[in-house]
Amino acid sequence: MHNQTSLLKIPNVRLFIMFRIMFNARFYYPVFAILFLDFGLTLEQFALLNVAWALSIVLLEVPSGALADIIGRRNLVVSAAVIMVVEISLLCFAPRGNITLLFFIFLVNRILSGSAEACASGADEAIAYDTLKKLDRAAEWPKVLEIQMRYGAMVRMGVMILGALVYDPDLMQKIVDFAGLQIQINQGITMRFPLYLTLAMALGTLAVSLKMRESDSIETDRRIDVAKAGKPIRQAFKLTLKAGQWILQTPFVMMIILAGLFFDHWIRVLITLNSEYYRLINLPEASFGLIAALLAFFGLFIPKIARKMGQTYTPLSNVYIMSILSIAGLAGMLLMIPYYGLIPAILLFCIMYVNTYLQSYYLNPLTASEQRATVLSFKGLSFNLAYGVMGLLYAGFLAHLREQTSNILPGLSGPELEDFVFVKSLLGFPFYFIVALAGLFWFGWRKLKNNKEYKKVQGLENMKKMYHEEKEN
Repeated sequence: MHNQTSLLKIPNVRLFIMFRIMFNARFYYPVFAILFLDFGLTLEQFALLNVAWALSIVLLEVPSGALADIIGRRNLVVSAAVIMVVEISLLCFAPRGNITLLFFIFLVNRILSGSAEACASGADEAIAYDTLKKLDRAAEWPKVLEIQMRYGAMVRMGVMILGALVYDPDLMQKIVDFAGLQIQINQGITMRFPLYLTLAMALGTLAVSLKMRESDSIETDRRIDVAKAGKPIRQAFKLTLKAGQWILQTPFVMMIILAGLFFDHWIRVLITLNSEYYRLINLPEASFGLIAALLAFFGLFIPKIARKMGQTYTPLSNVYIMSILSIAGLAGMLLMIPYYGLIPAILLFCIMYVNTYLQSYYLNPLTASEQRATVLSFKGLSFNLAYGVMGLLYAGFLAHLREQTSNILPGLSGPELEDFVFVKSLLGFPFYFIVALAGLFWFGWRKLKNNKEYKKVQGLENMKKMYHEEKEN
């Protein structure tokens, strides 16, 4: 406790923790999909908007690090906060009715949201870490991350619960009636409540970012001419391409990333639609936040299970286990069982947690320290790119199903049509899963059938040593 209190007394460390927590406190997350649909957008428009978000991160993730060197890390963090305020403000005051205008506003929102994510990525950590390093306390960085993750989980649970509660018009009407206020509440009013709360959090994030200070060793003159400014960005792309080449030339590492990418992209598409799924299995909107809080709670102990999987089983065995669980989760969701249909959805969330942990577990000891960050950045880029491509495929599939349904059932329209199309679209996921998994195994067999190729893996002996030491402990 003494060390924790001591760390929180360091301004930049305290501000980093506050910034990270507030930046990720999005009250609309538990109702993400239905929020877009209740505004009047279609499911395929929602899917396309998430593609735009992913591509924004893909395009800006690499040069964001170089931009930090050009304009300063603190300025990049402030920029992320300013962008957050703008992107949330767009949704808070977006007019309803004109679908074309509405889609354009949401498109700008998604692009700005991805830009904010890219700007904040790493720059806030760098400020805090450099501050500790200057104080000769860099060894305490893991404690800072632990504090941030613990407080972040607690705040996230509260944010998820409150965000879903204020979205429910029936609950809000009861609260208004209890207070004796003569106000009529409907979905058109409450749908903006989570956005207003997020805007307040965004303004707080901006205030926190403005208080951050770069260490004296980094606070330098940033007046760089255009030619010099472009060099770090070109260098960043060059390093990322070099990491990509190393991955392609190292089959085992490539298959680890491809396996992680395989589980990540289609589950993420499903997760973004979870609120629509919850609504169709008769879960009340007020419960969405409780569910999100429950999932955040699972995140506290699932990593321990994932660690045990990494220690006990081979990577291939873990792919088998995750594949079987994925099939069970997909099959359970297709049944659309009222209330109990939540269980298979939770199962897929847990697979995401396991996948995220195992990626870090395997890749870190397999990658040389001088290119570890770049390889992990390349992995993140590939994951987001795959998510974007999957989003495009899903949007096209939804458009096809809508046209097909309209021809067969011309009387179906509005929310009923959206619900019908969504349920039918879920049938495409098992088919895609089986085809993609078969492709993954075929490609892996081609690349790893010669055991000598394992010798190309840089750091493989370190990973074996790590396994041995962990089992002994």
